[in-house]
Amino acid sequence: MTQYIYGYARVSTQQQDLSRQLDLLKNYNCNEILMEKMTGTKSSRPELERLKDKLRPGDLVVVESFSRLGRSTKDLIDLVNYFEEKDVKLVSDKENFDTSTPQGRLMMTVFQAFSQFERDLIVERTKDGLKSARARGRKGGRPKVKRRNIARAVNLYHTEEYSVKDIVEMTGISRATLYRYLKKEQAKTS
Repeated sequence: MTQYIYGYARVSTQQQDLSRQLDLLKNYNCNEILMEKMTGTKSSRPELERLKDKLRPGDLVVVESFSRLGRSTKDLIDLVNYFEEKDVKLVSDKENFDTSTPQGRLMMTVFQAFSQFERDLIVERTKDGLKSARARGRKGGRPKVKRRNIARAVNLYHTEEYSVKDIVEMTGISRATLYRYLKKEQAKTS
């Protein structure tokens, strides 16, 4: 199977120029270069999604630097793992990173270890936070809402004189709570 080489270039604003990245990617003889002019902080990057849809095992993705690919360290690690799962090689020119080399595979292992470490820390902090809250008498979950406030909100809703926003402000219950109780009421009458 012939390896297909994709280039991915991104700049953060419409005013910035992609020329430097495109020149570099042409040195890799890319079959196709996908370009994006949008901030890396956006989770939705249509051209990157299009690239991911096109990838087949054995393909190669080339970027000028990791900063053009990932929004954050976690996002970058997730993308590198995604490529690894798809058996797609990744080259980042600036970082001299190539997952088809032993050094690149070593770095890949380090990335995956850091990613797992970060997930484990999040789980541990969450458990510690819940334990600490319980020790202070907090149980978590939804706050208790007084029945009379719920009844008042439902009655106000049925008068059709107030908007949901007004009812929420007058009773102190959330919009979601109001709709949940209206749904329960409707289920009882059906």
